[in-house]
Amino acid sequence: MDRQSRRLRDVVTLEKGKPPAKKPYFGAGADYYLTPDYLRGRVPVDLVKPSANAVRVSDGDTIVLWDGSNAGEVMLGRAGILASTMTRASHGDEFNKGYFFYALKLWESFLKGQTSGSGIPHVDKEILGNLDIIQFDLLEQTKISEILSTVDQAIEQTEKFIAKQQRIKSGLMQDLLTRGIDEDGNLRSEQTHKFKDSSLGRIPIEWKVGYFEYYVVRDAGIKPGPFGSSLTKNSYSEYGYRVYGQEQVIGGSLNIGDYYIPERKFSQLSSFSVKQDDVLISLVGSIGHVLIVPPDHSPGVINPRLLRFRPDPLRCRPVFLKVLLQSQPVRLQLNVFATGGTMPVLSGGIIRKLRIVIVEVPEQDRISQALESSERVLLSNSQDLAKLRRIKTGLMQALLTGKCRVTALLVNSEVVPS
Repeated sequence: MDRQSRRLRDVVTLEKGKPPAKKPYFGAGADYYLTPDYLRGRVPVDLVKPSANAVRVSDGDTIVLWDGSNAGEVMLGRAGILASTMTRASHGDEFNKGYFFYALKLWESFLKGQTSGSGIPHVDKEILGNLDIIQFDLLEQTKISEILSTVDQAIEQTEKFIAKQQRIKSGLMQDLLTRGIDEDGNLRSEQTHKFKDSSLGRIPIEWKVGYFEYYVVRDAGIKPGPFGSSLTKNSYSEYGYRVYGQEQVIGGSLNIGDYYIPERKFSQLSSFSVKQDDVLISLVGSIGHVLIVPPDHSPGVINPRLLRFRPDPLRCRPVFLKVLLQSQPVRLQLNVFATGGTMPVLSGGIIRKLRIVIVEVPEQDRISQALESSERVLLSNSQDLAKLRRIKTGLMQALLTGKCRVTALLVNSEVVPS
């Protein structure tokens, strides 16, 4: 047999997980409880007392998330007891474990789009059973699994490295905004430099403590978006000038979103317009996201969910202002002083009176350059990760559908098309 297409209903046995008898449980017979977040690597595993009819999973088994908002997600199992929202898809010896996982993973997006149920969505068993996967010879299945596993390992290593770099950046930011960098480019320490007590803790003797408004232009330096009838949904059009909101700031780019206003309305709202190096911050719900307006932005105005800062060029660099707003002391103040009932809300008054360190511009530049260097490393690795994921997607499409065969790899180092 070279290859043949097989319906899943003809080759798999589905076993849905069961609730544990007791959770947590640390007595005799305790076992790992395999939840979706644990299999995704996001949380530690829980110990439970298995029920009498528990479904026991082995390393490498194929697991399908059966219920919930992510129903249809395909995950690689680990040794333990299967959670009640998940199903194990078992197969016979005609399939390599790793190959079968990737072959079903190829259908994941389709399965997620075909869930059913008026309340909690779940996988449609009939739709799952009608899916086709190709059954290659076992040696070819094994080679396909090895190739895709190698890419997965590279992805996992890159993700771990990015997480490590993010921790390093967070620590660096904490150091730079409490100790700073002296004229010689050295990070200050209490052993080599003079420090003093302040309302924000120990800070270099050269620094002061003040209010956030010190760093912005006095006239219209802190400007919330227009409220009332100035900018409503009736103001929007299909073309014209952009209306910037939290979608752009949270997404990190002014090029996303599709809200516009005509020229007449733009002229009326010109005091709410943005220009290069303005700093924007989100005000409602997901508060405290920050974005600097780039030089190539489209002309536009902010909506009521944003606040615009115009940094005073004699006192502040935009990058440093962004760093300050993202620092732990400021984030804590934002969370404490935010108003609102069901969701937090910020205002210009709250931002204006934030307690911050006053640092001279030359040192701001040194601090910003150190953080931008760390950011470049993160960006480079994030781009590598995106590239690896694209490679994996392309390989899965080519290898699991038979468009590109690995039969030559079983003899030499070439991959030949079918």
